Amino acid sequence: MELIGLANYAVYMAIFIGIYAILALGLNIQWGFTGLFNAGIAGFFAVGAYVSAILTSADVADRIGGFDLPIVVGWIGAMVAAGLIAWPIGKICLRFRSDYLAIATIGIAEIIRLVVKSEGWMTGGARGVNNVPRPFGDLEYFQSQLAYMLMVFLILGIVYFLVERQIHAPWGRMMRAIRDNEAAAAAMGKNIERRRLEAFIFGAAIMGLGGALFAHFNRSITPEAVDPMVATFLIWIMLILGGSGNNRGAILGVAVVWIIWSMSEMITDQLPQEYAIKAKYMRVFIIGLMLQLVLRFRPEGILPEPQYTDETNKEKVQRGSPASDAPTT
Repeated sequence: MELIGLANYAVYMAIFIGIYAILALGLNIQWGFTGLFNAGIAGFFAVGAYVSAILTSADVADRIGGFDLPIVVGWIGAMVAAGLIAWPIGKICLRFRSDYLAIATIGIAEIIRLVVKSEGWMTGGARGVNNVPRPFGDLEYFQSQLAYMLMVFLILGIVYFLVERQIHAPWGRMMRAIRDNEAAAAAMGKNIERRRLEAFIFGAAIMGLGGALFAHFNRSITPEAVDPMVATFLIWIMLILGGSGNNRGAILGVAVVWIIWSMSEMITDQLPQEYAIKAKYMRVFIIGLMLQLVLRFRPEGILPEPQYTDETNKEKVQRGSPASDAPTT
């Protein structure tokens, strides 16, 4: 029985690693490849989670819903809604830079969180949206968990493949050029505002998908689930620790941070109650200390962004590819 319990817990952790990895890939598009400091991940996470939950849940008396659409439609709707919300936000906020953009996106995320908490007719208020359908929910518990984990990993693999393909295309090289030297990219005739907006919407849509997967896994979504600590800043720590600008590094950072985050909670639960509550805050300290050490001794992260050398360019020429990563149209 103990082995079964450990297996269930391992699958549970793996599911969350897969969901957070999707969120980290969305942030990596915005920050790692484009240099957009989005500190409002929780807002797009919430939009995706609530939209998918509302579209796929059954009818209730006190809030909008009852569409009872297929789950895949809910996921697509989550991505579309997050992208649509990102468009006006990006048009207004992307004119800011660095910390000013971070302040603006934090404020917008808080507005979204207050809306989902107070507008009960739409989101269920503090109670949230419950009885959200879950794929493979009719199976036995362990089989259901295992099937959902495989599905999340499949979606993660698809997202990873699409992001990698786009980043290694001319579009991705152009975004890195804008990130590294915006003035030079503008001098080459690139539409900086449009390209930044594209990356912002692209990343937000992926974050919306991550929120939808979270809601369907938990069978509900409440305002507490979009706490900025776990839905924004923890994802930033994962990306920075793993290596921004490297999708494999982003996934590795998610795995390392989430394992420490979860295992520390399991250890503190074994302590007496009067110490267990206080000890839970130690995991925040441990994660913060780890981030400080990485920033001090390896600021590029565990897996830094690949650097292209002359030898790499020669190999590209031999294969008939462009010889440099300069942005092309």
